[in-house]
Amino acid sequence: MGISMSNYRRTKAKGATYFFTVVTECRQPILMNEDVRTALRAAIVKVRQTHPFKIDGWTLLPDHLHCIWTLPEGDADFSTRWRLIKREVTGK
Repeated sequence: MGISMSNYRRTKAKGATYFFTVVTECRQPILMNEDVRTALRAAIVKVRQTHPFKIDGWTLLPDHLHCIWTLPEGDADFSTRWRLIKREVTGK
């Protein structure tokens, strides 16, 4: 039997402020590693160049992070931003 994803309801309000919790794979404490934190910072800088967003708050813990973003007026595409950030950090 395969693993199924949760069926979350997600608002897609343009220009809104969003709260996210992102967990590492298998809750590995990789966010304590300086090279991972550096890659995450670089990924955010790179993604914000083409897909801007405001970081209102950020908490980084060993196996997950919490953040609050505000997207530009008329834009609700947070999923593309997360996909690009994750791709930059993991190389996948």
